[in-house]
Amino acid sequence: MNKIYETTKKYFLLTIGTISVFLGILGIFLPLLPTTPFLLLASYCYLRSSKKMHHWIMNHKTFGSYIHNYVEYKAIKKRTRIMALLFLWGSLGFSIYIVPIFYVKIMLVFIGAAVTLHLCLLKTLPEEAKIGLDNFGKK
Repeated sequence: MNKIYETTKKYFLLTIGTISVFLGILGIFLPLLPTTPFLLLASYCYLRSSKKMHHWIMNHKTFGSYIHNYVEYKAIKKRTRIMALLFLWGSLGFSIYIVPIFYVKIMLVFIGAAVTLHLCLLKTLPEEAKIGLDNFGKK
């Protein structure tokens, strides 16, 4: 019975992790869908279900150092912050322009302000810092 539980748990976490990766990728392009929480959830699920998938996401060219820096240091690089804010407000501005409902426009402004506050409260890593898994354990 315990083996069935462990196998079910493994595949459940793999499924949730994979769905989270896809939602995180969608979040890059959709202004109201967050990226970071989904990628962190994927990392958590993969850590507990598949060493191979956890290694993949933590060493991913785009997401790996981002996830590691966020989890380990609660920090992002200045360029990442600037690009995130530009993309956030560009897509929110477009959404606010095309949405006809006043209350939805107000909600979008508040969501944008909350995300901006969160991004601005994170520590800043220097651009030249090679912090990430490529240096993890190589002190």
